[in-house]
Amino acid sequence: MTDTAMLSPSPTTPVAEPACVLLVDDEPNVLSALTRALRGEHYHLLTATDGDRALALMDEHSVDVVISDSKMPGMDGVALLSRIQAAYPRCLRLLLTGHHDLSAVIQAINEGHIYHYIAKPWRDDDLRLSLRQAVALQQSERERERLEAVTQAQNDALKRFNADLEARVAARTAELKQLADWLDAANQALEHSYETATRVFSSLLYQRLPPAHQTHHQIGNVLRAFLDHHPVEERLRRDVLMAASLYNLGKLSWDDHLLGLSSEKMFGDDRVRYLAYPTSVEDLLMALEPLQGAAKLIRHHQERWNGSGFPGHLHDEAIPWGARLLRLAIDFIELQHGLMLDREVSRNNALMLLKKLAGRVYDPELSQVFVAFCTDHAPDMGMADASVMALGTDKLQAGMRLVRDLYSGAGHLLLNEGRELTQGLIDKLIRFETAEDERYTVLVREPGQEDKVDEAPIEST
Repeated sequence: MTDTAMLSPSPTTPVAEPACVLLVDDEPNVLSALTRALRGEHYHLLTATDGDRALALMDEHSVDVVISDSKMPGMDGVALLSRIQAAYPRCLRLLLTGHHDLSAVIQAINEGHIYHYIAKPWRDDDLRLSLRQAVALQQSERERERLEAVTQAQNDALKRFNADLEARVAARTAELKQLADWLDAANQALEHSYETATRVFSSLLYQRLPPAHQTHHQIGNVLRAFLDHHPVEERLRRDVLMAASLYNLGKLSWDDHLLGLSSEKMFGDDRVRYLAYPTSVEDLLMALEPLQGAAKLIRHHQERWNGSGFPGHLHDEAIPWGARLLRLAIDFIELQHGLMLDREVSRNNALMLLKKLAGRVYDPELSQVFVAFCTDHAPDMGMADASVMALGTDKLQAGMRLVRDLYSGAGHLLLNEGRELTQGLIDKLIRFETAEDERYTVLVREPGQEDKVDEAPIEST
Protein backbone atom coordinates (compact mmCIF):
# COMPACT_ATOMS: atom_id res chain seq x y z
CA MET A 1 0.00 0.00 0.00
CA THR A 2 1.27 3.46 -0.95
CA ASP A 3 0.45 6.09 1.68
CA THR A 4 1.39 9.18 -0.32
CA ALA A 5 2.11 10.11 -3.92
CA MET A 6 3.00 13.45 -5.45
CA LEU A 7 2.03 13.94 -9.07
CA SER A 8 3.72 16.72 -11.01
CA PRO A 9 1.43 19.22 -12.66
CA SER A 10 1.13 19.33 -16.41
CA PRO A 11 3.28 21.93 -18.20
CA THR A 12 0.24 24.00 -19.01
CA THR A 13 -1.01 24.12 -15.39
CA PRO A 14 0.22 27.14 -13.39
CA VAL A 15 2.32 26.18 -10.42
CA ALA A 16 0.22 26.67 -7.27
CA GLU A 17 -0.33 25.05 -3.91
CA PRO A 18 -1.84 21.66 -4.92
CA ALA A 19 -5.10 20.52 -3.38
CA CYS A 20 -4.73 17.57 -0.99
CA VAL A 21 -6.96 14.60 -1.97
CA LEU A 22 -7.40 11.50 0.18
CA LEU A 23 -8.41 8.28 -1.66
CA VAL A 24 -9.88 5.49 0.54
CA ASP A 25 -10.67 1.91 -0.65
CA ASP A 26 -9.98 -1.50 0.82
CA GLU A 27 -8.96 -2.85 -2.62
CA PRO A 28 -5.42 -1.83 -3.70
CA ASN A 29 -6.25 -2.24 -7.38
CA VAL A 30 -9.08 0.32 -7.03
CA LEU A 31 -6.69 2.73 -5.37
CA SER A 32 -4.22 2.20 -8.21
CA ALA A 33 -6.96 2.83 -10.78
CA LEU A 34 -7.95 6.03 -9.04
CA THR A 35 -4.33 7.18 -8.87
CA ARG A 36 -3.81 6.47 -12.58
CA ALA A 37 -7.00 8.38 -13.48
CA LEU A 38 -5.77 11.42 -11.59
CA ARG A 39 -2.23 11.32 -13.02
CA GLY A 40 -1.44 14.66 -14.60
CA GLU A 41 -3.80 16.55 -12.26
CA HIS A 42 -2.35 19.11 -9.86
CA TYR A 43 -3.12 17.26 -6.61
CA HIS A 44 -1.27 16.01 -3.57
CA LEU A 45 -2.65 12.46 -3.28
CA LEU A 46 -2.96 10.43 -0.10
CA THR A 47 -4.23 6.80 -0.04
CA ALA A 48 -5.66 4.63 2.71
CA THR A 49 -7.13 1.10 2.69
CA ASP A 50 -9.38 1.47 5.74
CA GLY A 51 -11.21 4.06 7.81
CA ASP A 52 -8.80 4.12 10.74
CA ARG A 53 -5.83 4.86 8.47
CA ALA A 54 -7.85 7.50 6.68
CA LEU A 55 -8.65 9.27 9.95
CA ALA A 56 -4.97 9.14 10.95
CA LEU A 57 -4.01 10.81 7.67
CA MET A 58 -6.71 13.45 8.23
CA ASP A 59 -5.01 14.29 11.54
CA GLU A 60 -1.58 14.57 9.89
CA HIS A 61 -2.49 16.54 6.73
CA SER A 62 -4.79 19.37 5.72
CA VAL A 63 -7.04 17.39 3.40
CA ASP A 64 -9.29 19.24 0.97
CA VAL A 65 -11.27 16.35 -0.58
CA VAL A 66 -11.93 12.72 0.44
CA ILE A 67 -13.05 10.06 -2.05
CA SER A 68 -14.13 6.91 -0.18
CA ASP A 69 -15.56 3.59 -1.24
CA SER A 70 -18.92 2.86 0.34
CA LYS A 71 -18.36 -0.84 1.15
CA MET A 72 -15.31 -1.54 3.27
CA PRO A 73 -14.75 -4.03 6.10
CA GLY A 74 -14.89 -2.57 9.58
CA MET A 75 -15.71 1.13 9.14
CA ASP A 76 -17.66 1.54 5.89
CA GLY A 77 -17.57 4.64 3.70
CA VAL A 78 -20.76 6.17 5.12
CA ALA A 79 -19.48 5.92 8.71
CA LEU A 80 -16.09 7.30 7.70
CA LEU A 81 -17.55 10.28 5.87
CA SER A 82 -19.84 10.98 8.80
CA ARG A 83 -16.90 11.13 11.21
CA ILE A 84 -14.89 13.30 8.80
CA GLN A 85 -17.86 15.65 8.42
CA ALA A 86 -18.08 16.00 12.20
CA ALA A 87 -14.34 16.51 12.75
CA TYR A 88 -13.40 18.32 9.51
CA PRO A 89 -16.52 20.09 8.22
CA ARG A 90 -14.57 22.09 5.60
CA CYS A 91 -13.32 18.94 3.87
CA LEU A 92 -15.48 17.94 0.86
CA ARG A 93 -16.60 14.31 0.69
CA LEU A 94 -17.26 12.11 -2.39
CA LEU A 95 -18.64 8.52 -2.21
CA LEU A 96 -17.76 5.66 -4.57
CA THR A 97 -20.69 3.25 -4.85
CA GLY A 98 -22.06 0.55 -7.14
CA HIS A 99 -25.15 1.00 -9.35
CA HIS A 100 -27.25 -1.23 -7.13
CA ASP A 101 -26.26 0.36 -3.77
CA LEU A 102 -28.78 3.22 -3.72
CA SER A 103 -29.41 2.80 0.02
CA ALA A 104 -25.75 3.58 0.73
CA VAL A 105 -25.98 6.77 -1.25
CA ILE A 106 -29.10 7.89 0.60
CA GLN A 107 -27.51 7.06 3.95
CA ALA A 108 -24.33 8.92 3.00
CA ILE A 109 -26.33 11.96 1.99
CA ASN A 110 -28.29 11.89 5.24
CA GLU A 111 -25.41 11.13 7.59
CA GLY A 112 -22.26 12.11 5.80
CA HIS A 113 -23.33 15.25 4.00
CA ILE A 114 -21.49 14.16 0.87
CA TYR A 115 -20.76 16.64 -1.90
CA HIS A 116 -21.15 14.11 -4.73
CA TYR A 117 -21.25 10.37 -5.38
CA ILE A 118 -19.38 8.48 -8.13
CA ALA A 119 -20.85 5.28 -9.52
CA LYS A 120 -18.69 2.21 -10.14
CA PRO A 121 -17.37 1.57 -12.65
CA TRP A 122 -16.52 5.23 -13.27
CA ARG A 123 -15.40 7.02 -16.35
CA ASP A 124 -12.03 8.71 -15.77
CA ASP A 125 -13.18 11.96 -17.37
CA ASP A 126 -16.25 12.07 -15.10
CA LEU A 127 -14.07 11.34 -12.08
CA ARG A 128 -11.62 14.09 -12.95
CA LEU A 129 -14.44 16.54 -13.65
CA SER A 130 -16.19 15.79 -10.35
CA LEU A 131 -12.93 16.18 -8.44
CA ARG A 132 -12.08 19.44 -10.22
CA GLN A 133 -15.48 20.83 -9.35
CA ALA A 134 -15.07 19.77 -5.74
CA VAL A 135 -11.60 21.33 -5.50
CA ALA A 136 -12.82 24.51 -7.20
CA LEU A 137 -15.69 24.73 -4.73
CA GLN A 138 -13.31 24.12 -1.84
CA GLN A 139 -10.93 26.80 -3.04
CA SER A 140 -13.72 29.29 -3.71
CA GLU A 141 -15.12 28.64 -0.25
CA ARG A 142 -11.71 29.17 1.33
CA GLU A 143 -11.22 32.33 -0.74
CA ARG A 144 -14.63 33.53 0.41
CA GLU A 145 -13.69 32.85 4.02
CA ARG A 146 -10.34 34.58 3.50
CA LEU A 147 -12.01 37.61 1.98
CA GLU A 148 -14.58 37.67 4.77
CA ALA A 149 -11.76 37.56 7.31
CA VAL A 150 -9.93 40.35 5.49
CA THR A 151 -13.15 42.35 5.26
CA GLN A 152 -13.87 41.75 8.92
CA ALA A 153 -10.34 42.79 9.85
CA GLN A 154 -10.65 45.89 7.71
CA ASN A 155 -14.04 46.66 9.24
CA ASP A 156 -12.60 46.23 12.72
CA ALA A 157 -9.69 48.50 11.82
CA LEU A 158 -12.11 51.01 10.30
CA LYS A 159 -14.27 50.92 13.44
CA ARG A 160 -11.20 51.51 15.59
CA PHE A 161 -10.13 54.32 13.27
CA ASN A 162 -13.62 55.85 13.34
CA ALA A 163 -13.79 55.54 17.11
CA ASP A 164 -10.39 57.17 17.40
CA LEU A 165 -11.40 59.84 14.89
CA GLU A 166 -14.67 60.48 16.73
CA ALA A 167 -12.78 60.78 19.98
CA ARG A 168 -10.37 63.24 18.39
CA VAL A 169 -13.21 65.19 16.81
CA ALA A 170 -15.09 65.24 20.11
CA ALA A 171 -11.99 66.42 21.94
CA ARG A 172 -11.28 69.05 19.30
CA THR A 173 -14.94 70.12 19.29
CA ALA A 174 -14.83 70.48 23.06
CA GLU A 175 -11.67 72.58 22.74
CA LEU A 176 -13.25 74.76 20.06
CA LYS A 177 -16.45 75.12 22.08
CA GLN A 178 -14.45 76.11 25.13
CA LEU A 179 -12.56 78.63 23.03
CA ALA A 180 -15.79 79.91 21.45
CA ASP A 181 -17.42 80.23 24.89
CA TRP A 182 -14.40 82.13 26.12
CA LEU A 183 -14.48 84.42 23.09
CA ASP A 184 -18.23 84.96 23.52
CA ALA A 185 -17.74 85.84 27.16
CA ALA A 186 -14.87 88.16 26.30
CA ASN A 187 -16.90 89.76 23.51
CA GLN A 188 -19.91 90.22 25.78
CA ALA A 189 -17.70 91.76 28.45
CA LEU A 190 -16.16 94.03 25.84
CA GLU A 191 -19.56 95.04 24.48
CA HIS A 192 -20.90 95.63 27.98
CA SER A 193 -17.92 97.80 28.85
CA TYR A 194 -18.37 99.60 25.53
CA GLU A 195 -22.03 100.27 26.31
CA THR A 196 -21.20 101.46 29.81
CA ALA A 197 -18.47 103.76 28.54
CA THR A 198 -20.83 105.10 25.87
CA ARG A 199 -23.54 105.89 28.41
CA VAL A 200 -21.05 107.66 30.67
CA PHE A 201 -19.60 109.55 27.71
CA SER A 202 -23.06 110.56 26.47
CA SER A 203 -24.04 111.78 29.94
CA LEU A 204 -20.95 113.99 30.07
CA LEU A 205 -21.58 115.36 26.60
CA TYR A 206 -25.23 116.08 27.31
CA GLN A 207 -24.24 118.42 30.12
CA ARG A 208 -23.78 120.88 27.26
CA LEU A 209 -27.52 120.68 26.57
CA PRO A 210 -30.21 122.44 28.59
CA PRO A 211 -31.97 120.22 31.18
CA ALA A 212 -35.07 119.96 28.98
CA HIS A 213 -32.93 118.36 26.25
CA GLN A 214 -31.33 115.79 28.55
CA THR A 215 -33.97 113.20 27.82
CA HIS A 216 -31.77 110.22 26.97
CA HIS A 217 -32.00 108.62 30.43
CA GLN A 218 -35.78 108.73 30.47
CA ILE A 219 -36.04 107.51 26.88
CA GLY A 220 -33.59 104.69 27.64
CA ASN A 221 -35.66 103.63 30.66
CA VAL A 222 -38.82 103.52 28.57
CA LEU A 223 -37.19 101.45 25.84
CA ARG A 224 -35.47 99.11 28.29
CA ALA A 225 -38.77 98.40 30.05
CA PHE A 226 -40.59 97.93 26.73
CA LEU A 227 -37.99 95.49 25.44
CA ASP A 228 -38.10 93.56 28.71
CA HIS A 229 -41.81 92.93 28.07
CA HIS A 230 -41.42 92.51 24.29
CA PRO A 231 -38.04 90.78 23.84
CA VAL A 232 -36.09 91.03 20.58
CA GLU A 233 -32.78 89.63 19.37
CA GLU A 234 -29.97 90.75 21.70
CA ARG A 235 -28.04 92.75 19.10
CA LEU A 236 -31.14 94.73 18.10
CA ARG A 237 -31.88 95.44 21.76
CA ARG A 238 -28.34 96.72 22.26
CA ASP A 239 -28.52 98.89 19.15
CA VAL A 240 -31.84 100.43 20.24
CA LEU A 241 -30.56 101.28 23.74
CA MET A 242 -27.29 102.67 22.39
CA ALA A 243 -29.24 104.80 19.91
CA ALA A 244 -31.34 106.16 22.78
CA SER A 245 -28.14 107.26 24.53
CA LEU A 246 -26.62 108.95 21.49
CA TYR A 247 -29.43 110.25 19.28
CA ASN A 248 -28.99 113.87 20.53
CA LEU A 249 -25.27 113.87 19.79
CA GLY A 250 -25.83 115.92 16.65
CA LYS A 251 -27.34 118.78 18.69
CA LEU A 252 -24.14 119.46 20.65
CA SER A 253 -22.95 121.90 17.99
CA TRP A 254 -26.17 123.90 18.09
CA ASP A 255 -26.06 127.40 19.57
CA ASP A 256 -28.20 128.37 22.55
CA HIS A 257 -30.76 130.05 20.30
CA LEU A 258 -31.40 126.85 18.35
CA LEU A 259 -31.45 124.71 21.50
CA GLY A 260 -34.18 126.94 22.93
CA LEU A 261 -36.55 126.29 20.03
CA SER A 262 -39.06 123.48 19.70
CA SER A 263 -38.84 121.66 16.38
CA GLU A 264 -42.10 123.21 15.10
CA LYS A 265 -40.61 126.71 15.54
CA MET A 266 -37.51 126.06 13.41
CA PHE A 267 -37.41 127.72 9.99
CA GLY A 268 -34.84 128.62 7.34
CA ASP A 269 -31.26 127.80 8.30
CA ASP A 270 -32.42 126.57 11.70
CA ARG A 271 -34.64 124.03 9.97
CA VAL A 272 -31.82 122.92 7.71
CA ARG A 273 -29.58 122.23 10.71
CA TYR A 274 -32.42 120.38 12.46
CA LEU A 275 -33.04 118.15 9.44
CA ALA A 276 -29.33 117.32 9.25
CA TYR A 277 -28.79 116.19 12.83
CA PRO A 278 -29.68 112.46 12.33
CA THR A 279 -27.17 112.09 9.49
CA SER A 280 -24.51 114.06 11.37
CA VAL A 281 -24.80 111.59 14.25
CA GLU A 282 -24.52 108.69 11.82
CA ASP A 283 -21.37 110.19 10.30
CA LEU A 284 -19.81 110.50 13.77
CA LEU A 285 -20.63 106.92 14.81
CA MET A 286 -20.06 104.87 11.65
CA ALA A 287 -16.30 104.83 12.22
CA LEU A 288 -16.93 102.77 15.39
CA GLU A 289 -17.97 99.26 14.39
CA PRO A 290 -19.90 98.41 17.61
CA LEU A 291 -22.02 101.56 17.10
CA GLN A 292 -22.85 101.12 13.43
CA GLY A 293 -26.18 99.41 14.16
CA ALA A 294 -27.19 102.23 16.51
CA ALA A 295 -26.00 104.80 13.94
CA LYS A 296 -28.39 103.34 11.34
CA LEU A 297 -31.34 103.57 13.76
CA ILE A 298 -30.49 107.19 14.62
CA ARG A 299 -30.27 108.07 10.94
CA HIS A 300 -33.79 106.85 10.28
CA HIS A 301 -35.59 107.63 13.54
CA GLN A 302 -37.18 110.77 12.01
CA GLU A 303 -38.71 108.86 9.08
CA ARG A 304 -42.52 108.73 8.94
CA TRP A 305 -44.77 105.79 8.19
CA ASN A 306 -46.31 107.64 5.22
CA GLY A 307 -42.89 108.56 3.75
CA SER A 308 -42.95 112.27 4.62
CA GLY A 309 -40.10 112.09 7.14
CA PHE A 310 -36.37 112.62 6.74
CA PRO A 311 -33.62 112.09 5.69
CA GLY A 312 -34.49 109.23 3.29
CA HIS A 313 -38.30 109.59 2.98
CA LEU A 314 -38.63 105.89 3.79
CA HIS A 315 -42.08 104.55 4.49
CA ASP A 316 -43.81 101.54 6.00
CA GLU A 317 -41.64 98.46 6.55
CA ALA A 318 -38.68 100.08 4.78
CA ILE A 319 -38.04 102.00 8.00
CA PRO A 320 -35.92 99.81 10.34
CA TRP A 321 -38.05 98.41 13.17
CA GLY A 322 -35.65 99.72 15.80
CA ALA A 323 -35.87 103.23 14.31
CA ARG A 324 -39.70 103.08 14.45
CA LEU A 325 -39.60 102.12 18.12
CA LEU A 326 -36.93 104.73 18.88
CA ARG A 327 -39.10 107.49 17.37
CA LEU A 328 -42.12 106.49 19.45
CA ALA A 329 -40.09 106.66 22.68
CA ILE A 330 -38.37 109.95 21.74
CA ASP A 331 -41.59 111.69 20.70
CA PHE A 332 -43.41 110.41 23.78
CA ILE A 333 -40.81 111.98 26.10
CA GLU A 334 -39.97 115.09 24.04
CA LEU A 335 -43.63 116.05 23.72
CA GLN A 336 -43.78 116.19 27.52
CA HIS A 337 -40.59 118.31 27.62
CA GLY A 338 -41.83 120.85 25.07
CA LEU A 339 -39.14 119.93 22.52
CA MET A 340 -41.54 119.26 19.65
CA LEU A 341 -44.37 121.75 20.14
CA ASP A 342 -44.15 125.26 21.62
CA ARG A 343 -45.69 123.96 24.81
CA GLU A 344 -45.30 120.97 27.10
CA VAL A 345 -47.86 118.23 26.53
CA SER A 346 -49.21 116.17 29.40
CA ARG A 347 -48.27 112.52 29.55
CA ASN A 348 -51.75 111.31 28.67
CA ASN A 349 -52.09 113.76 25.80
CA ALA A 350 -48.70 112.63 24.49
CA LEU A 351 -49.99 109.05 24.40
CA MET A 352 -53.16 110.24 22.68
CA LEU A 353 -51.06 111.97 19.99
CA LEU A 354 -49.04 108.81 19.39
CA LYS A 355 -52.28 106.94 18.93
CA LYS A 356 -53.83 109.66 16.73
CA LEU A 357 -50.81 109.87 14.40
CA ALA A 358 -50.47 106.10 13.99
CA GLY A 359 -50.54 105.22 10.32
CA ARG A 360 -49.21 108.63 9.30
CA VAL A 361 -46.15 109.26 11.45
CA TYR A 362 -45.86 106.00 13.39
CA ASP A 363 -46.06 102.30 12.64
CA PRO A 364 -49.75 101.64 13.47
CA GLU A 365 -49.25 98.20 14.99
CA LEU A 366 -46.15 99.10 16.97
CA SER A 367 -47.75 102.37 18.13
CA GLN A 368 -50.75 100.49 19.52
CA VAL A 369 -48.51 98.11 21.47
CA PHE A 370 -46.26 100.93 22.71
CA VAL A 371 -49.16 103.14 23.90
CA ALA A 372 -50.82 100.21 25.66
CA PHE A 373 -47.55 99.34 27.40
CA CYS A 374 -46.92 102.93 28.56
CA THR A 375 -50.50 103.24 29.75
CA ASP A 376 -50.37 100.02 31.76
CA HIS A 377 -46.81 100.19 33.11
CA ALA A 378 -45.74 103.88 33.10
CA PRO A 379 -42.02 103.09 32.52
CA ASP A 380 -41.28 106.81 32.00
CA MET A 381 -42.35 107.56 35.54
CA GLY A 382 -39.47 105.60 37.04
CA MET A 383 -41.55 103.10 38.96
CA ALA A 384 -39.58 99.88 39.29
CA ASP A 385 -41.73 98.62 42.20
CA ALA A 386 -43.72 95.62 40.96
CA SER A 387 -46.57 96.45 43.38
CA VAL A 388 -47.21 99.79 41.64
CA MET A 389 -49.96 99.84 38.99
CA ALA A 390 -50.52 102.50 36.35
CA LEU A 391 -54.27 102.65 35.78
CA GLY A 392 -56.78 104.75 33.94
CA THR A 393 -59.58 106.26 36.01
CA ASP A 394 -62.03 103.64 34.74
CA LYS A 395 -59.97 100.91 36.43
CA LEU A 396 -59.51 102.59 39.81
CA GLN A 397 -61.13 101.04 42.87
CA ALA A 398 -61.96 102.44 46.27
CA GLY A 399 -59.26 101.66 48.83
CA MET A 400 -56.35 101.99 46.41
CA ARG A 401 -53.62 104.40 47.51
CA LEU A 402 -51.81 106.98 45.35
CA VAL A 403 -48.07 106.43 44.85
CA ARG A 404 -47.34 109.81 43.20
CA ASP A 405 -48.96 113.26 43.12
CA LEU A 406 -51.58 113.59 40.39
CA TYR A 407 -51.77 116.86 38.43
CA SER A 408 -54.30 118.15 35.94
CA GLY A 409 -53.29 119.13 32.43
CA ALA A 410 -53.20 122.76 33.60
CA GLY A 411 -50.71 121.87 36.32
CA HIS A 412 -53.13 121.87 39.28
CA LEU A 413 -52.58 119.31 42.04
CA LEU A 414 -55.58 117.03 42.11
CA LEU A 415 -54.47 114.34 44.58
CA ASN A 416 -51.34 114.06 46.64
CA GLU A 417 -49.15 111.02 47.11
CA GLY A 418 -50.43 108.58 49.74
CA ARG A 419 -54.09 109.53 49.39
CA GLU A 420 -56.53 106.64 49.72
CA LEU A 421 -59.12 106.68 46.97
CA THR A 422 -62.81 106.66 47.65
CA GLN A 423 -65.54 106.13 45.11
CA GLY A 424 -66.41 109.82 45.39
CA LEU A 425 -62.81 110.85 44.52
CA ILE A 426 -62.77 108.44 41.58
CA ASP A 427 -66.01 109.89 40.22
CA LYS A 428 -64.61 113.41 40.60
CA LEU A 429 -61.44 112.45 38.66
CA ILE A 430 -63.60 111.11 35.85
CA ARG A 431 -65.51 114.41 35.72
CA PHE A 432 -62.20 116.35 35.60
CA GLU A 433 -61.10 114.21 32.67
CA THR A 434 -64.28 115.03 30.78
CA ALA A 435 -63.99 118.75 31.55
CA GLU A 436 -60.32 118.99 30.52
CA ASP A 437 -60.69 116.53 27.61
CA GLU A 438 -57.73 114.42 28.64
CA ARG A 439 -57.01 111.08 30.27
CA TYR A 440 -55.12 110.55 33.52
CA THR A 441 -52.77 107.70 34.33
CA VAL A 442 -52.84 107.18 38.08
CA LEU A 443 -50.06 105.34 39.93
CA VAL A 444 -51.58 103.33 42.78
CA ARG A 445 -51.10 100.34 45.03
CA GLU A 446 -53.68 97.83 46.16
CA PRO A 447 -55.05 98.35 49.68
CA GLY A 448 -52.64 97.20 52.40
CA GLN A 449 -49.51 97.40 50.20
CA GLU A 450 -47.98 100.24 52.25
CA ASP A 451 -48.64 102.27 55.36
CA LYS A 452 -50.82 105.37 55.13
CA VAL A 453 -49.19 108.76 54.66
CA ASP A 454 -50.48 112.21 55.29
CA GLU A 455 -53.70 112.99 53.45
CA ALA A 456 -54.63 116.27 51.77
CA PRO A 457 -58.28 116.55 50.79
CA ILE A 458 -59.11 117.85 47.34
CA GLU A 459 -62.80 118.39 47.90
CA SER A 460 -62.19 122.12 47.49
CA THR A 461 -60.24 121.59 44.24
